[in-house]
Amino acid sequence: METQMLKVDGMSCAHCENAVKTAVGALTGVSKVTVDLAAKTVTVAFDAAKVNMEAIKNAIEDQGYDVL
Repeated sequence: METQMLKVDGMSCAHCENAVKTAVGALTGVSKVTVDLAAKTVTVAFDAAKVNMEAIKNAIEDQGYDVL
């Protein structure tokens, strides 16, 4: 299991948090998603054999947020 923290711009409310958690959490291989609105970070625990960082970034960007 691998854990990565991403800086994400544009998140500001509970809806933003839920949108990101739902999108990233739906990816095969993702076991945990934590969003910190104040720090503008998303921390993802995942199985690198099943999902890569590109797919995780795309899932966040598809929700309308910018991964920095």
